[in-house]
Amino acid sequence: MQDRFVRSITQLPEALAGAIMPLLNQGFSGHLDAVQVKELCRVSGLDNHGLGLALLPLAASLAKPPVSDFYVGAIAIGKSGDFYMGANLELEGEALFHSVHAEQSAISHAWLSGEVEIKDIVVNASPCGHCRQFINELVHGQKVHIHLPGQATAPLSHYLPYAFGPADLNVTSPLLSKQQTELELESDDPLLIEALDHASLSYAPYSRCHAAVVLETDDGATFCGRYAENAAFNPSMLPMQMALSNLVRHNREFSSISRAILLESSAGKISLVGATMDALHTVAAVQLEHLVVDPVR
Repeated sequence: MQDRFVRSITQLPEALAGAIMPLLNQGFSGHLDAVQVKELCRVSGLDNHGLGLALLPLAASLAKPPVSDFYVGAIAIGKSGDFYMGANLELEGEALFHSVHAEQSAISHAWLSGEVEIKDIVVNASPCGHCRQFINELVHGQKVHIHLPGQATAPLSHYLPYAFGPADLNVTSPLLSKQQTELELESDDPLLIEALDHASLSYAPYSRCHAAVVLETDDGATFCGRYAENAAFNPSMLPMQMALSNLVRHNREFSSISRAILLESSAGKISLVGATMDALHTVAAVQLEHLVVDPVR
């Protein structure tokens, strides 16, 4: 079992702790598939949502909050029935806008895993306004159910009435819906190809800055992040922040980063290079490789 789960496992019901402990190996990064969820429900006697609430201490163990020391865990439950854990991430000494909220982390985890709709968000603290706005960008965002310890379940519409979202800006394919923007690049570099694939799947309906980040670690593993914009702009999730959250969920240290790539579309109204360099240079002594590519016409 990974060291980061040692304390939190004691906060789980005994039957659940015994059943999930074998899953918390070095490869565990917070994903439980629908079959595993069903078995954990059977062993623990909990329903899906009760299981999510019970597992929040494990999700919170994925957090890295050197500024606030406040550990937040979240679980996004996909239409598939899979559980996707996420946690808050803060960059030490860096501006707070670089932070990743637990709900963002869980949603991006689901998105990177191919999930196309989130049905429920389970979180150990009430979603802040930033996160409510981010959830509202999702497919059927107003219908996503929020589950909190000791509180009645309610849809996002309860937490964010009179919401402003993608439909108000004539966006008909919200975040997580299947969509792809073709971008041109001739290369045999696997990392560049990976960055291109993720940039093509990024969500940038407002700026058209389709972009992705790929981080390679010293053992050859790669961790990706895509740009996820928001109708309210500020709650947008930058690809570097998503990639760093992805890396931390996989129990890697920032010091292991050996290569970093930002690939973005030339059709964008903005560039993410400045913010991406700021975040990268806070956590790793590597140079950012920046590529601008054209969309396929």
